[in-house]
Amino acid sequence: MKFVSVTMVRIYITESSKLLNPILNYLVKTAKIRGVSVFRAIKGIGETGEHSATLLDLSLDLPLAIEFFDEESKIETAIEYLSTIVKSEHIVCWEAQANNN
Repeated sequence: MKFVSVTMVRIYITESSKLLNPILNYLVKTAKIRGVSVFRAIKGIGETGEHSATLLDLSLDLPLAIEFFDEESKIETAIEYLSTIVKSEHIVCWEAQANNN
C-alpha cells in the first residue's frame, strides 16, 4: 500500500463563537482543502471553564472540533489565515500519512 505525507489540523472553538461557518467557507471555498470534518463534543474544559450538555439540555455553546488535512504547503497557508481569527493555542497540527492507492 502506498502512502502520501499530509498535515492534520484540529481547531477548537465553541458554538457561541460564531466561527464555524467562516472557517468552513474559507477551508472549502478559498483554500480548497481536500478533507474537512466537524465534531460536536458533549463536554469540553478550557480557559473559559466547562462547556457541557446532558440529555435534557440542548446547550448552544458546546465545544466543536474542526479537523482537516492536506499537503503541507496548503496547510501552512490555511493556518496563516486561520490564526488571525482563531484564539491562540486553539489550532493544533501534526504530520500524518494518508493512503494513496
